[in-house]
Amino acid sequence: MLSRPKPGESEADLLRFQNQFLSSGATPAVRIAKKVNKKDRYVDEDPPVLQDQRDVVTLDKLPDLPPTLVPAPPKKARPSPRFTLSEDQDPEDRLDQHDQHITAVFTKIIERDTSAMAVTMPLPSGVAFPCVFHRSQKGTQGKTATSGKRSIFAQEIAKRRKAEANSTPMEMSIPTQGQQEETGKSSQGPQLITGEGLQSQDARREIQTIHEENLAKLHALGPEEILQEQQRLLAQLDPGLIAFLKSRRSPAGQAGVESMEEEKSGTVVHKTPEEEPVGPPPPSGYKWTQPELATSAPELPVTPHKEWLHMDAVELEKLQWTQDLPPLRRQKTQEGMQQARFSLQGELLAPDADLPTHLGLHHHGEEAERAGYSLQEIFHLARSQISQQRALALQVLARIISKAQAGEFGGQLTDSVLRLLLDAGFLFLLRFSLDDSVDSVIAAAVWALRALLVAPGDEELLDSTFSWYQGAAVFPLMPCQEEEEEEDEETPAEKARKKNPQETQPPPDLARRDVIKGLLATQLLPRLRYLLEVTYPSPTVVQDILAVLIRVARHSLESATKVLECPRLIDTLVREFLPSSWSPVGEGPVSRLHGMPCAAAMKLLRVLASAGRNISARLMSGFDLRSRLCRFVSEAPQELAMPIQEAEQLNTESFRLWAVAATYGQGGDLYRELYPVLIRALQALPQELSVRPHSRLAMHRISALITLLTRLTQISGSSNTELHAPASTNPAESNLSPVSPSITWVQVSGLRPLIEPILRQVLKELPQPDTWRALVPLPTACLLYLAAHYQAWSHQPKLCPGECLQDVERLSEELVLPLLSQSTFQGLWDSLRRCSLLCNPLSCASAPESIPSLVSLGCGGGCPPLSLAGSSSAFPFLTSLLSLLNTLARIHKGLCGQLASVLAAPGLQDYLLHCGAPSRAPRLTPFLAWALRHEYHLQYLVLTLAQRTAGLRPDPTPDAILYHTVALTLMSHLLPGSEYLAHELLLGSVFQPEFLPEGASGGPEAADFSDKLNLGSSQRPGSGRGSLLAEACQDLPGIRGCYLAHCTLPCPALLHSQALYQGEPLHIPSLLLPVPKEPLLPADWPFLPLIHLYHQASGPVSKALPPSSLGIATHALQWVLVLESWRPSSLQVIPPAARLARLMCIFLMDSDLFREAPIQRYVMALLAQLCQPQALSLLKLDCPLPGLASFPDLYTSFLEHFEAVSFGDRLFGTLVLLPLQRRYSVTLRLSLFGEHVGALRALGLPLFQLPVALENYTAPPEDNLELLKLYFQALVMGTLCPHWCPVLYAVAVAHVNSFIFSQDPKSSDMAIATSKWMLQKTWLLANEVGEAEVGTKEPGSIPEGEQGFRRQQARRVVVSSCSRGCLCHFSQCLKQHLLYYKLPNVTLPEGFELYPQLPSLRQNRLQDVTNGLLKDGVPES
Repeated sequence: MLSRPKPGESEADLLRFQNQFLSSGATPAVRIAKKVNKKDRYVDEDPPVLQDQRDVVTLDKLPDLPPTLVPAPPKKARPSPRFTLSEDQDPEDRLDQHDQHITAVFTKIIERDTSAMAVTMPLPSGVAFPCVFHRSQKGTQGKTATSGKRSIFAQEIAKRRKAEANSTPMEMSIPTQGQQEETGKSSQGPQLITGEGLQSQDARREIQTIHEENLAKLHALGPEEILQEQQRLLAQLDPGLIAFLKSRRSPAGQAGVESMEEEKSGTVVHKTPEEEPVGPPPPSGYKWTQPELATSAPELPVTPHKEWLHMDAVELEKLQWTQDLPPLRRQKTQEGMQQARFSLQGELLAPDADLPTHLGLHHHGEEAERAGYSLQEIFHLARSQISQQRALALQVLARIISKAQAGEFGGQLTDSVLRLLLDAGFLFLLRFSLDDSVDSVIAAAVWALRALLVAPGDEELLDSTFSWYQGAAVFPLMPCQEEEEEEDEETPAEKARKKNPQETQPPPDLARRDVIKGLLATQLLPRLRYLLEVTYPSPTVVQDILAVLIRVARHSLESATKVLECPRLIDTLVREFLPSSWSPVGEGPVSRLHGMPCAAAMKLLRVLASAGRNISARLMSGFDLRSRLCRFVSEAPQELAMPIQEAEQLNTESFRLWAVAATYGQGGDLYRELYPVLIRALQALPQELSVRPHSRLAMHRISALITLLTRLTQISGSSNTELHAPASTNPAESNLSPVSPSITWVQVSGLRPLIEPILRQVLKELPQPDTWRALVPLPTACLLYLAAHYQAWSHQPKLCPGECLQDVERLSEELVLPLLSQSTFQGLWDSLRRCSLLCNPLSCASAPESIPSLVSLGCGGGCPPLSLAGSSSAFPFLTSLLSLLNTLARIHKGLCGQLASVLAAPGLQDYLLHCGAPSRAPRLTPFLAWALRHEYHLQYLVLTLAQRTAGLRPDPTPDAILYHTVALTLMSHLLPGSEYLAHELLLGSVFQPEFLPEGASGGPEAADFSDKLNLGSSQRPGSGRGSLLAEACQDLPGIRGCYLAHCTLPCPALLHSQALYQGEPLHIPSLLLPVPKEPLLPADWPFLPLIHLYHQASGPVSKALPPSSLGIATHALQWVLVLESWRPSSLQVIPPAARLARLMCIFLMDSDLFREAPIQRYVMALLAQLCQPQALSLLKLDCPLPGLASFPDLYTSFLEHFEAVSFGDRLFGTLVLLPLQRRYSVTLRLSLFGEHVGALRALGLPLFQLPVALENYTAPPEDNLELLKLYFQALVMGTLCPHWCPVLYAVAVAHVNSFIFSQDPKSSDMAIATSKWMLQKTWLLANEVGEAEVGTKEPGSIPEGEQGFRRQQARRVVVSSCSRGCLCHFSQCLKQHLLYYKLPNVTLPEGFELYPQLPSLRQNRLQDVTNGLLKDGVPES
């Protein structure tokens, strides 16, 4: 018995089993039965052999069903209950009836007989390949009957074979017209029978015979019989077969049949002009081919032909785009954003630009005559379904943004491109494009995102200034949220939602205020991580992604934390772009950046570490950056197996990352490991610097190395300082407690002998400007290192004072003093003014595409040479030099005089003069805030050095006034992050007695003499100002303490700033500074103690003033008086109206404070200064005042307080009278005479004590009718008396007199009637004294409400308190004053002069008005 094959048997075993089975002759267990075709006659026998023995292929072995393409389990069909099969019907027969398989149609394929066909050889050709056939070469040839749907190539091949088969071409002869009639249609060949497949040689003759017989039968039949036979055949035959037969007919035969049918049926078909043949009719033996008539139109530049592809039917409306472009329309106005068009390179095209069409800039949309694409059209293209179009649109948008930020569009556009794009949703278009599946679209989207977020030049600027004085600390690039103006419009629910951190705003709302926050809310970071980790993009895309991540990390501490905590993002960056080992790469572009070190990845980690101490610690410990730093620092850039430029940048960023970590006191153990590497690098620097020319990248690398050593030296100097808690407002940062530094002074003290020779070598290049500009980052870093070295040395507990002082003297004699004496060095001071932003405010214009929601420094075109960060700027070098000089002067006070010689440079004096000029704090922009911070550093260091010198000089400092003016200006301009500088200025330069030389050199006496010259009498309010100033100079320590207590700076911010400027690594929480919304102190900071007392007394919860309030107010008034007298330029930025409002706040604090003698004396002196003619002309009460909502509201409160607590205080009354001058708003005067008329009784200020001229109140004449009525009413009712309120009595008399005698023709009817009424009442005043309450009432002017009640009470008081005789005397005097008033004169008791008799004009006026009263008689008295 044969065995079955088992698993594991080979093919040889299977063949052996097969041979054994065949040799045994056993019966197979399975038999294959073939399906029997019942339609075939040969079922059990072999098919017969044909006579000609041709090959016959049978289809019996074909499967019944076609094979399935997708394997699937067989379906088990369930029989439908509607179909029931009869028992006598065979299912196989039923299937055969509906069989659609190929075997049911063709059972045999018989090969065609080709024995009689001639075989010809191809004709020789002179070319290597056949000539190319063009479709236009077909000409007017018609299609053959057998062509069907054959391609043109097949038709040409058939035509060539036919030409080769015919040895002699037949010449076609056109028969005559007579022959045409004879032959008729018999010459037409058969259209359906071709004879193919017949074996006989006479096949053509046979089919022609059949054709003739058919024609004879047709001619024998009549027309009716032909139609009957035709209908019968059409009814019998299959419609598909009929359509097939009709398609076989030729055009000529079809035309013949149709014409015959038309003749027999008697119908006439009218042809269109296009279908009518021209010339004689064609012969019957000639196949007529109608020429291809081109459907042309006069407006089309090209005539379309039917043989062109898809031009069978010409649609003229779709071909209009081929017409010539219309002429350009000239536009004279400035181009708007809707009409702006750009090229594919992002260039703005002029409206009249006439560009050729082959550039691809013309389209079929609106304004087709103009080249280029509008932003709307590019947006539409970015949403195309074709990936190439989407990528192209994003690339064009990226180019447009890059050029817009570079300022290339200038003033050609009326709106900002970035603002328009963001409003149109460009941000989210980019975010959606990042989720695309096409790599080219993703690359274009990343490029556009980088162009939008990363302003060109910003990163270069921040990198080049990293080694400056405090250059590593930068402002976050986040918008300043000005929400105060919007709070009033928000509902309480919206405010509660904002305060609730759990409820986040949607991304569009976030992006409207902050683009970075809006992007982070759309899961941008996980998508970028996916692109880097999974898709492996090209190097360009990787660089763009890293640039975007760097910009996000610079936004804020919150954004940097999100980058750090994004899952697997930092792991991917460190693993893929900072590997410890990689394949060597030569110079030139690389095809793949994954697996290679990338400087941008190291820079990203450095920017993240700058955001906070906690982030830096997590990076250094959690991602194995120590080994990476060792790998990239231990080898020189030339030894790294990568392009030299990338190696230089990678080495530089490694040093900077290490320096940032060392700023927090981290990375000290790494210094011990790499100490030999650093020493070897320092030893190689002199030789490297001797090679010319100097590479910019090499200078940045060396500067980063020196900066790293500076930070490590500061760590050693902070080991003996008192440890405080880290100044951090972030809970995550505050969890870290300071640890002891891991570097001692002994480990870093040996670095100075290696760095000092490098500085000497570089300083020798100072006379060569070109070389010096290339080397300037290096001496800046070296000077800062020396300052840190000597500062750390002076803090050591085991300091040997003699050794330290000797070394300081050596450095001064050998390096510093020779440098200060060089003539070339003096030229550096001269360049300060040219490079200063304060001296050249136009050079700090905002970026052309700056928008509030996306902050950038705006350095698109780079910094010009003559700018703060330019190549010719001396600010970084001089700032570092001043830092070193201050450190040496603090350690060795004996060198202060020699070191202070630098302050006498003419260039520095000129620069300080311009900085001390009175000016408002400039409007802060991101770049301006960054630049001013570095400029303020130089000013502060100059003031500190001058202060140290002034304290040791026996004589007054020559430029003390200049230094004091600069210090006062700097106090109001310092930005957030400089809290320590402001605190030091308050401790030193601002209240330094040496900077107020007037106090010791006759300044008080000069003030008294000036008051006598200006005021003319020692009894004026300004008397005794000299004694007040002398008293203030003696109280300077108390004044300093007062301002230190009230110029409060946030304690955490102050500690943070102190740690940065003092170099205390253990106390620095972050290198990100606060957002620069506004300066630290307001411009009116000298009034801050008064403002604090006012808020304390008038706040929502009123509190009693502390016992020290008198001293606080006195010290503040003393300091303001000193500034008003000796430093008036420092107060010029404060409007005089604001200063007056601050003085008025003193009277609103308490009911008794203003009565104190010191307050009275200093306020009177300050008020006299405000009332000087030059200051009074600037006193404007109707303009917006800083810190004040409305001056009328303040004045109303002031009047209420005056009525309540003044008790006739003359100083209080003076402040009440000052805003009532004629040139100020009438609202203030109406407030007094309308609502607070009772205050007139307490305004007893004599005329001679009025601080301003009385003419300021009387001229020009009053024109407010309501106020004139109130004046007249107060005079007549006796509310305004000369012995109660002499000033306002004279004012009211002057204005009423001018009004009643005015005869201006332009006056209104109401004013004329009121004037006559007042004059009549004045004339009858003495007769109506008994009816005073009735006679003063004008019809329609009866007082109503509270105001009328108060007036009635005032009148009753007057009548009840005065006897009738007094009233008569008062009325007669008032009548005389109102009628005979002439001019104001404060020397007279009444305050004005009177006419002895009325002038003729006034007399005539009086008679005209009073004649009627005399005729009617005087009313009974």
